[in-house]
Amino acid sequence: MPTRRDSDAIIAIVDDDLSVCEGLDTLIRSAGWRAESFTSAQEFLARAGAEPPSCLILDLQLPGLSGLDLQKRLVEIGLEIPIIFLTGHGSIPTSVQAMKAGATEFLTKPVDEEDLLRAIHEAIERDRRVRKQNAEMRELQNRFESLTPREQEIMQHVISGRLNKQIATELNISEFTVKIHRGHVMRKMHAGSLADLVRMAERLGTGARKTARASRGQGSKCSTKVL
Repeated sequence: MPTRRDSDAIIAIVDDDLSVCEGLDTLIRSAGWRAESFTSAQEFLARAGAEPPSCLILDLQLPGLSGLDLQKRLVEIGLEIPIIFLTGHGSIPTSVQAMKAGATEFLTKPVDEEDLLRAIHEAIERDRRVRKQNAEMRELQNRFESLTPREQEIMQHVISGRLNKQIATELNISEFTVKIHRGHVMRKMHAGSLADLVRMAERLGTGARKTARASRGQGSKCSTKVL
């Protein structure tokens, strides 16, 4: 059963059989979730700009774009929505294809209500984890982008294990200036230790390194004053 934390979850239903949509809508709402119904993939895609649903219950055979086509389209546009396929025309190869593409469950009609509710709950939990991770990554990226070009450059040297004296020599600035920039980096990144900063850099991955390299390229046009 839903908890208070997932009671606001939106469950989208895409099925061209209105009776199926109505039945699923009733079941979902009775379980405490919100439901939205669509009779085609195109109609679902037209809701662009609205809050992404926590879960998508999707039929395979639809007018226009098929369920698998919609699954592929969502991946292309970067929408990470847990998908539960619910169909009366499934096959093992099709179910394997859907699961390999990221579907959380593949159920056949008529479906056992408890099986469907369990699948929805698991999909909501997965969606919550992904949203939390994405929010944390956005916050981390925002912190990194709040660094000045020089601070980003200092950060790259710091996480590489270089001492302040070594960084100062390489950048042709004073060791005191390195210490100041290093303190700014630790504060802006909310890093309590060097280990914290290294872990953050690992999570940021190549994005941070590319930004830092671009910043160094811009900085090469500047003078070597002690800044």
